[in-house]
Amino acid sequence: MGEDYKYLTGFGSHFATEDPRCPDTLPVGQNSPQKCPRGLYAEQLSGTAFTAPRLENSRSWLYRIRPSVVHMPFIRYHGAPHFHDNWSEQPPDPNQMRWSPFDIPPGGSVDFVDGLHTVCGAGDARGRHGVAVHMYLCNASMNNRAFYNSDGDFLIVPQQGSLDIVTEFGRIHVAPNEIVVIQQGMRFSVAVSGPTRGYILEVYDNHFRLPDLGPIGANGLANPRDFKTPVAWFEDREVETFRIISKFQGALFVATQKHSPFDVVAWHGNYAPYKYNLADFMVINSVSFDHCDPSIFTVLTCPSHKSGTAIADFVIFPPRWSVQEHTFRPPYYHRNCMSEFMGLIYGSYEAKEGAFRPGGASLHSMMTPHGPDKNCFEGASNAKLEPQRVADGTQSFMFESSLSMAVTKWGAETCQKLDAKYYECWQALEKHFKISN
Repeated sequence: MGEDYKYLTGFGSHFATEDPRCPDTLPVGQNSPQKCPRGLYAEQLSGTAFTAPRLENSRSWLYRIRPSVVHMPFIRYHGAPHFHDNWSEQPPDPNQMRWSPFDIPPGGSVDFVDGLHTVCGAGDARGRHGVAVHMYLCNASMNNRAFYNSDGDFLIVPQQGSLDIVTEFGRIHVAPNEIVVIQQGMRFSVAVSGPTRGYILEVYDNHFRLPDLGPIGANGLANPRDFKTPVAWFEDREVETFRIISKFQGALFVATQKHSPFDVVAWHGNYAPYKYNLADFMVINSVSFDHCDPSIFTVLTCPSHKSGTAIADFVIFPPRWSVQEHTFRPPYYHRNCMSEFMGLIYGSYEAKEGAFRPGGASLHSMMTPHGPDKNCFEGASNAKLEPQRVADGTQSFMFESSLSMAVTKWGAETCQKLDAKYYECWQALEKHFKISN
């Protein structure tokens, strides 16, 4: 694996890389020479408008064997029938929702694309404003097939099984407790080994970035040096049929060509896929009293145009010490102006141990109350407050959005994993009120 997967480190950095098999491939001093080295084609991939401020501007130059325009016309693709952004197919439902682990196909050959299932979302891909949450449930590798998303970015969270991803920029290996971000327009193919499951957060508006640290200072949370971007790698492979599947305006299309799209020999720029190991997150937490807001655990954010409000935050709840004094330490009861979708990679989430399981999920919609169940409340209310480890052997996460997300028919009915009795976990909470202390 050490030979196959080589990375450059840093978040949002300007990289310059070429496949070690072909040194001296990058043009010197310019992006688009009259003739590129080794007879390659220069192609720019833009992640922002040309005129975006320099601080926000993202683009990369790819030097490839054939330009990506060499393909047959796109036609509609009819696979992945449960992957879409039709948010009006189900009536609104403000209830607390919890799903048992989603089923991985037991047989047949279902790859990453055909195994995409949309759970919930909001907004419109055409207007470049929105968010979606998907599950990928697959058991086979993509064979002579690549996928790219014209609508937005994918933040992929593996839960069961590793992903070997080939991109135009190089190769990435990502395992559970790691994440990978494939940004808008980037072509990639996923290989798996056995039953594989995970979560996807898709954003239409903007790209993910590191949250501002403010009073925290210069260091902490997800440090830029821990993000990894692949070194250039290419294959010069001709085939009878290679299929390119595109998500465009919420629909899927497919085009064919006779060569692999992973023929980029060298590239440079700051627009590229990247991975991150959640174990590298440097937790900041309270050491005095009260339970910190979950925003203190934000790994990546996709900001909206409203200051301090995100289209989507990716938040984790990693192993850590809990030391607060005279404080109810678990998450507090809450009604939120944001939508909260939670998933569990492994272990047991502290506020609802047992019923919330790895590979499952929950959704607490805008202003819908939620919080610890009775056992958690009673235990934390009466526990001896001494330093203790929290979430050892556990990794849960949250996709939080300022948009009010609708659940798809697959999420509400077809998957048959929605727990109709979820509300019962709070019904045993008792009245403890006393007029006199």
